[in-house]
Amino acid sequence: MRRPPRGVPRTEYASRDYFDVWLAELAPSASLLTWAQSAPLSDRRWATFARRYRAEMKRPEAARLLRLLAGLSTTGHLSVGCYCLDETRCHRSVLRELLGEAGAVLAD
Repeated sequence: MRRPPRGVPRTEYASRDYFDVWLAELAPSASLLTWAQSAPLSDRRWATFARRYRAEMKRPEAARLLRLLAGLSTTGHLSVGCYCLDETRCHRSVLRELLGEAGAVLAD
């Protein structure tokens, strides 16, 4: 069995089909995720999270994946999912921005 995404209990993960591909390199680091979950995400904390996550996405392996996904988006569809209830306070909203900056075709 593959390792579940951070925050998803192994027993729950094993019983459901969550995704086609999980790219852990595009997830926030465990330390950043722990920091983000340690207190409510006020506007100031959210800005700090987004800045730190963007810095993590400059790592070579993450940057390559962002460019790859941006390229794939020109010939097909892809979806980004997460377990956060509020997209405005979720890394996937920053990931969407990063994909757009990398040239991805984004749906409205």
